[in-house]
Amino acid sequence: MTYNIQNLVYNGERDGVHNWESMSGMHYYWHPNWLHIAEDMTGHKAAATISTDGEKPTPEEAVATLKQHVNQQK
Repeated sequence: MTYNIQNLVYNGERDGVHNWESMSGMHYYWHPNWLHIAEDMTGHKAAATISTDGEKPTPEEAVATLKQHVNQQK
């Protein structure tokens, strides 16, 4: 099975940090100032580096990176 964004549950944003949950129960976090997707809310454990065209990644670039990362973990 390949994950797409519909397989990732968006749990909203708190203090600028966005949270998604995979079907396996893994949580992923991202803040617009981070150039990575984190597996913990501190941002110190980078799960995937976001490729971006600008200085800061967009939410769309974060979602695309998260989707790619989750599919590579299977």
